[in-house]
Amino acid sequence: MAEFFAQIKSRLQHTKKRIVFPEALDDRILCAASKLSEENILTPVLLGNKKKINEKARELDVDIASCDVIDPANYDLFDTMVDAFVERRKGKVTKDQALSMLMDGNYFGTMLVYLHKADGLVSGAVHSTTETVRPALQIIKTKSGINKTSGLFMMIRGEETYVFADCAINIAPSSEDLAEIAGASAETARIFGIDPRVAMLSFSTKGSAKSEETKKVTNALQLAKEANPDILIDGEFQFDAAFVPSVAAKKAPASPIKGDANVFIFPNLDAGNIGYKIAQRLGGFEAVGPILQGLNRPVNDLSRGCNKEDVYKLAIITAAQAE
Repeated sequence: MAEFFAQIKSRLQHTKKRIVFPEALDDRILCAASKLSEENILTPVLLGNKKKINEKARELDVDIASCDVIDPANYDLFDTMVDAFVERRKGKVTKDQALSMLMDGNYFGTMLVYLHKADGLVSGAVHSTTETVRPALQIIKTKSGINKTSGLFMMIRGEETYVFADCAINIAPSSEDLAEIAGASAETARIFGIDPRVAMLSFSTKGSAKSEETKKVTNALQLAKEANPDILIDGEFQFDAAFVPSVAAKKAPASPIKGDANVFIFPNLDAGNIGYKIAQRLGGFEAVGPILQGLNRPVNDLSRGCNKEDVYKLAIITAAQAE
């Protein structure tokens, strides 16, 4: 884990990305922001009343002098932001509605990212996933060719690093969704220095069982290969056939993945959520995420049960995505 983040931090010190924190009065956020700015990894942008934020920092005995504090209620470019928001929503909100909505930290922060006043956003310590993600979908929107955002976890144990997706967003993805998730997850893996070897997971390996569920995965495999000819993607695999070389040799001897997959695409949210938590709780892996992917610019959602170290790590991940 330490080596994984050390490599990312060494890159970020040369770019000094600006990451927005809409929940600046939360103890965990302020402590993480102080550490990030002290290590000169990125510039935290704290949203809220400056007096209250500074008082809270003194109370916690943390230094936020190198952070940028912005009060939405006293922002010089607020009128410009309102006009840009109305234009972006294409008639779905009035100017009066925009004035009200942009007093919400998540909407204001997302607009800072959209207007290139910041490079990414981290929220969710206080707000729900919906409150964090909805502004991103409305304002930043998904990349060209991506219809849905998805969420992955970096699973880290010692020098081992794997990608699990989708473990956070899409409950019952279609074949088309799974193909998108596979391509996006491979792209995310590359951001973090992983040469992706993508396994499409199922309860079947190479036709050992046939059902509508396995057909969905095999269809997704073909779509993913067509859309990403430069990425090694194969399936359908049971997990052991994708991960254990001796099992792969027996169950999928002709596959280019020889039990050495490092990006695992789960067929639905049940499997993904259960899978990452088993690896975390029984396997001793640290689960970093969920990391949202597919958006034009990075926005990431914390768990409301997070600690300051979770905030610190997800901010680093978000800055790396912004590169």
